[in-house]
Amino acid sequence: MGDHIYKIIEIVGSSTKSSDDAIQQAVAKAGETLRNLDWFEVVEMRGHIADAKVAHYQVKLKIGFRLD
Repeated sequence: MGDHIYKIIEIVGSSTKSSDDAIQQAVAKAGETLRNLDWFEVVEMRGHIADAKVAHYQVKLKIGFRLD
């Protein structure tokens, strides 16, 4: 395995279904315009409450991708 150089971006995924769905949507959207996606890190998670129920999930991610 050789050495790699990575760039890191931060994005926020959102979903009305779950935090996992918010992550999946964010990674999929990033994959539409970025190549060599390699890893992600959940930095922050929050949500919106309506009528005493979770109505919306937001997950801030750092995504790393190789620059080779």
